[in-house]
Amino acid sequence: MVRFEKVGLRYGKGPEVLRDVSFELEPGAFRLLTGPSGAGKSSLLRMLFLATKPTRGLINLFGRDVATLPHRDYPTLRRRIGVVFQEFRLIDHLSTFDNVALPLRVMGKSPSAYRNDVMELLKWVGLADHADAMPPVLSGGEKQRVAIARAVVGKPDLLLADEPTGNVDPVLALRLMKLFAELNRFGTTVLIATHDNQLIERTGVPVMQLDRGELRMAA
Repeated sequence: MVRFEKVGLRYGKGPEVLRDVSFELEPGAFRLLTGPSGAGKSSLLRMLFLATKPTRGLINLFGRDVATLPHRDYPTLRRRIGVVFQEFRLIDHLSTFDNVALPLRVMGKSPSAYRNDVMELLKWVGLADHADAMPPVLSGGEKQRVAIARAVVGKPDLLLADEPTGNVDPVLALRLMKLFAELNRFGTTVLIATHDNQLIERTGVPVMQLDRGELRMAA
């Protein structure tokens, strides 16, 4: 599903943020991407979401070479990817329910077809009572959970999450990891960037580690 071969990335004329990064994610894989702040975790995820192109090397996504992929094909591939951004990217004039339902609306599904699924997911992340609330009145942790629910509601082929448990307590963090694991059990490939060592130890998920732009260890 994902293949990196000696991928390098630099912004402008600065030093390389990522150097000779190589790895593969088979369909149905579940991996944690770890490393200190500034190691390049977010940059790697941005390349997977087609938001940033590599400076060098090969990225193959869903069997397509990203370097030769026409821009007109980006939306089709992105619809197969769920993303949880650190900055949430919620739409302030839409309710919690409508923010979560947005990917399903883009797919052309009717509200009657997805209402129960969205409400069930909001219940799972502890936001059923906030379905009508607008993002500006939500706390950081609540916004994080809305963003997670939006990313997984369409059951994507690939889920990318950048520090998805950074604004929630340890109990809820484990519950959200169980949600990711359940999604993975049904076939979604999951890659989660985190620096939460306690979470890494408790979940037992195989780890890929970035250190100063290099993938130093994969297990």
